[in-house]
Amino acid sequence: MSDGMRIAFLGIGLMGGPMARNLLAAGFQLCAWNRTAEKAEALSAVGAAIAQTPAEAIAGADIIITMVADGKTVADILFAPDTLNRFKTGSLVIDMSSIKPAEARAHKNRLAELGVGHLDAPVSGGTKGAEAASLAIMAGGEASLFERAKPVFEAMGRPVHVGPDGTGQLCKLANQAIVAATIGIVAEATLLAEKGGADPAALRAALKGGFADSTILQQHGQRMSEQNFVPGGPSKFQLKDLNNTLEAASLAGVHLPMTLDMRNRFQHLVDDMDGGDLDHSALYLELLAHNDSKA
Repeated sequence: MSDGMRIAFLGIGLMGGPMARNLLAAGFQLCAWNRTAEKAEALSAVGAAIAQTPAEAIAGADIIITMVADGKTVADILFAPDTLNRFKTGSLVIDMSSIKPAEARAHKNRLAELGVGHLDAPVSGGTKGAEAASLAIMAGGEASLFERAKPVFEAMGRPVHVGPDGTGQLCKLANQAIVAATIGIVAEATLLAEKGGADPAALRAALKGGFADSTILQQHGQRMSEQNFVPGGPSKFQLKDLNNTLEAASLAGVHLPMTLDMRNRFQHLVDDMDGGDLDHSALYLELLAHNDSKA
């Protein structure tokens, strides 16, 4: 239920576009902004107002959602000189981007000085989850703010309050470590099946429902077999998240050897194979290149 709540949605990309559409379908008033204006303007047909600047979108909004590439971009948008005096006192910023936990806490403190609340609430589920409003939403911040935002979250997926500011981002980093490692082993299983004479599609069917089954096995395993790497989750963002994971691990005093290995492989895919804009399931191509180099 929207209850007349006004939402500014900043960042209408692969994920932000369908998320904003689901909020509009739930009855929320929504003003969209995107750096590439055409992406935001596509929402006007389904009832969104379109802003030319972030400051214009934020003015009068009860909820401001950011869904952009990284923490620096979030800060550049929220704390630009022409934006700072446009926040409505008592409004709430929900940052659904994937950024560093320390950045999320810093944003919270700067917004508090303006009388604005903050939740860090990154998501998992890719473009399919965004389209189906089934995203896993990991929210960090004050419990009262989470309850206030819950109707907004529920229009986009399944929200869970995971702790204080920054812990939403920490949980997203844990998610990305699991995703990366699972993509890596699904790539190896797919290659083993193909080279050993088994049908990878039959392998996925045989494993469905067992301990080895996963969304990544079924969806990304198929992508690998078909070599369909149109991005749902671009590899360059997976690499960014793995770098942030290792930084958080260092600050916590822990060593994550598997995450480090996956970071190095994604770095090879992105930097040396020009695969940054391919789906993260394109790690399969890196595995093929690795095998070719050993042949």
